[in-house]
Amino acid sequence: MTPMSTGRDEPAAPAARAEAARPHARRAVLGRLSWGLADQAASSMTNFAVGIYVARSLGLAAFGAFSLAWVTYGVVLNVSRGLATDPLMVRFSGVPAASWRTAVTRSSGTALGVGAALGAGCLAVGPAAGGRVGPAFVCLGVVLPALLGQDAWRFAFFAAGTGRKAFVNDLVCGVALVPAMLVAARVGTVAAFVLAWGASAAVAAVYGCFQSGIRPRPGGARAWLREHRDLGSRYLFENVSNSGASQLRAYGLGAIVGVSAVGVIRGAELLLGPFLALLMGLSLVTVAEAARVLRRAPHRLGRFCVLLGGGQAAAALLWGGALLLMPDRLGELVLGGVWHSASALVVPVTLGVAGAGLGSGAAAGLRALGAARRSLRSQLFASACYVGGGLGGAAVAGTAGSAWGVAAATLCGSAVWWLQLRFALRENEHETIREVRTP
Repeated sequence: MTPMSTGRDEPAAPAARAEAARPHARRAVLGRLSWGLADQAASSMTNFAVGIYVARSLGLAAFGAFSLAWVTYGVVLNVSRGLATDPLMVRFSGVPAASWRTAVTRSSGTALGVGAALGAGCLAVGPAAGGRVGPAFVCLGVVLPALLGQDAWRFAFFAAGTGRKAFVNDLVCGVALVPAMLVAARVGTVAAFVLAWGASAAVAAVYGCFQSGIRPRPGGARAWLREHRDLGSRYLFENVSNSGASQLRAYGLGAIVGVSAVGVIRGAELLLGPFLALLMGLSLVTVAEAARVLRRAPHRLGRFCVLLGGGQAAAALLWGGALLLMPDRLGELVLGGVWHSASALVVPVTLGVAGAGLGSGAAAGLRALGAARRSLRSQLFASACYVGGGLGGAAVAGTAGSAWGVAAATLCGSAVWWLQLRFALRENEHETIREVRTP
């Protein structure tokens, strides 16, 4: 005989179901974060291998020229993300498949259009630059559409919650890179390595079309930009101010100290490569996860961001401590002649990366809240500090001064990110209370 339920037992049923669903939700979040880390590990190991191979094959001066092309790519990549894939992550994470597919055709087409337009600019600037830098920029202009197209697939897959596909796509890119690098090594020029890097991305970009069953539609770029200009314009300025600050610092450091100094800084950053893989891997999924937290449990967003930022900062400090214990013989095996100069910058570069990791937790929260104005304000302040600290330090104390200046600037910028997130959370709480009270 089945006992009859009382009225007092019934209200507990929804709470019990919610309690039972929590472990499943946590496992889903951990699964998506794990694929984000795995994907970025594959991507960053590819980038790490490119940097190490070029550093060992071409020497410090040529590696500096390659690094200038690399930071320029970083600016273009952030233009593409601000206009194409960041709005996709914010507005099309966890939506029905039909909406996602329509959005991806236009966002990926926008990424290709950005690559073609800015690639043409690199083709025009390259011959004027001359030297080793000029050919590198010409080749960068050729491969930019492929590089941005491959990056767009990664964001599209993470927005859909299928990070496994992004991981496989990056594995394809890494496998294609091996023969391309061997051919570039035989040629022995910076331009050849840039072309090899882009060729592997082209293979992965084409494979992404087969994975998704979607073809990018560049013709939809205008509609995409128009519909998402409220986010895209602010994310564009935010992203470009971030990567543009890195580019200005690199160019300024080259002018103040010399192109070799750019190679030294890049070498020190390569030593943080595995942790940067963690930082960038999380960044692929944290905005989407923060958006999910905001929809399901808004009061937990602040705690989520604190755990995210604090965990990344702690991991950076642990990795930097391990680098300080690295034997010179192992360092020379990794970076060759770049090791001795780069190893002296481990402490300031580690502090700078820890500051960036701390601030990224707040940045994820601001993007999930759609607080693009506060996010832009924070990024502009952080970028101004970065350029001022990097170039001011270089003018005072050369390469080491630039590294310490950037470390101090990054920590100051992180404080502003968290201050803006605090204000945004309060605003969101007040708006929620007002909506509940309104009949």
